[in-house]
Amino acid sequence: MISRRRILQTGGGLTAALLLGPRVARAADAIEIVMGGRPDGSHVWFDPIGLHIEPGQTIRWINRDAGNSHTATAYHPDIFGRPRRIPSSASPWDSDYLLPGESFSITLTTPGVYDYYCVPHEHAGMVGRIIVGSPEPPGWTNGPSSEEDLPEAALHAFPTVAEIMSKGLVRRA
Repeated sequence: MISRRRILQTGGGLTAALLLGPRVARAADAIEIVMGGRPDGSHVWFDPIGLHIEPGQTIRWINRDAGNSHTATAYHPDIFGRPRRIPSSASPWDSDYLLPGESFSITLTTPGVYDYYCVPHEHAGMVGRIIVGSPEPPGWTNGPSSEEDLPEAALHAFPTVAEIMSKGLVRRA
């Protein structure tokens, strides 16, 4: 017969293990990307700027910048005529302007490299990269190849596919 004390000890241990154990992101968990900026507006960012996820995971951008509105917008010809920097079979997205405290979510299912930007702050290098699934050579090593019509600050801000794959998550510099 199991005593009450044994049940409580086991339950306490299970509770501690659940609270203290490592947290693994499941496909049902939304991964948060913060939109941020300095109070004077001199610097803006996405954090993390690079992220590796599995197909079916949800990304949630949330604007934590009290002084600016931001967007999370896929590079795609259907949105402001921008060059395609997402997989050809993936649907583009545009969050529209998010005021401080507002958020926007999407679920990415198509494997590939997804580059996105903030419409009013792309020129300041406010861009990000998400890798969905496992890269396969040869086209994945450097990410999207289109560099036409992208501001220099944006091109230099993207983390490499190799860096994202080795770290899983790349924080802003």
